[in-house]
Amino acid sequence: MEVTKDSLILDLVMEYPQLEDVFKPYDEIIGKCVMCHHLFETLDEFSSLYNLVLSSLLSEIKEKIQG
Repeated sequence: MEVTKDSLILDLVMEYPQLEDVFKPYDEIIGKCVMCHHLFETLDEFSSLYNLVLSSLLSEIKEKIQG
C-alpha cells in the first residue's frame, strides 16, 4: 500500500497497526482522540484541519512502516 496525502487514516491503521503509535501523540496536540474522531479523513484533510505539516506526518508514517 502506497502512503500518500490522499490515504485514509483508517486504511493506514488497518494495514499497519503500528501506526497507532504515530497518531497517539497527536491526541494531545489537537485535543481529541485521532482514532476516535478522524479515521475517515485523509492525511491531507487531517493535517489541514489542525494546521499540521503534512510532509512531516507523511515522513513519520513512512519511517514507522519501514521499521
